[in-house]
Amino acid sequence: MLPESVQAFIDAEIAANTTDFADLRAVYLNGTLKRSPEVSHTDGLLAISRHVLEGVGARVDVVRTVDYDIPPGVYPDMREHGWETDEFPDLYHSLIEPADIVVMATPIWLGDQSSVTRKMVERLYGWSGELNPAGQWSYYGKVGGVIVTGNEDGGKHCSAQLLYALSHIGFTIPPQADAYWNGEAGPGPSYLDDNRGAQNHWTTRNTVFAAWNMLHTARRLKDAGGIPAHGNVTFNWDLSNPEHPNPEYRS
Repeated sequence: MLPESVQAFIDAEIAANTTDFADLRAVYLNGTLKRSPEVSHTDGLLAISRHVLEGVGARVDVVRTVDYDIPPGVYPDMREHGWETDEFPDLYHSLIEPADIVVMATPIWLGDQSSVTRKMVERLYGWSGELNPAGQWSYYGKVGGVIVTGNEDGGKHCSAQLLYALSHIGFTIPPQADAYWNGEAGPGPSYLDDNRGAQNHWTTRNTVFAAWNMLHTARRLKDAGGIPAHGNVTFNWDLSNPEHPNPEYRS
């Protein structure tokens, strides 16, 4: 639990909010390796961010992707590529497609994001070629963010990789859209151990900043009808024509 004074400050900012966020939806994709109901340190940190979003009325869903049967791959439905089951298409349609904000949350293992998180990046990529009603890639108009936990180095490295990946496939990245917590170098306590992470006001502040920045960016994008559809409409590029000057053409 956060110190009372810190929690009170966060709650006061939520109470003072005058912007309507009630129509926004967010989904957190927790890449912990621990299946429910085992305690997840990543859940502990993302709870701060979630508290802000829910406090202003946004709908929030949290998915531990390790709880689902999701094979690796870069296609929308891996059942069409030899896998017997694939629960990711249902998750995509029910939670990711309607979301205005998508947050990748990951623990750190050997200085890098978890294998579950990396798999989710690949599966999100698989849907990036779908189109929105304006003819743009499917994630245009959505906001991306990152939360990272660990008990040694790798926070900024993981954030850099994940924010680049989200941006590359079409997400809009607000200013300071990541937050992380690292313990001392080497093996040691994780975020929830001894309430260690909650005492780190730097991490708490950055997590709260990221939450508000994602909300503000999503609000402005939704009010504007998304990213303007000029110069980035896929219909204007003919992928079937080898003579067309499209850098992504494949023969």
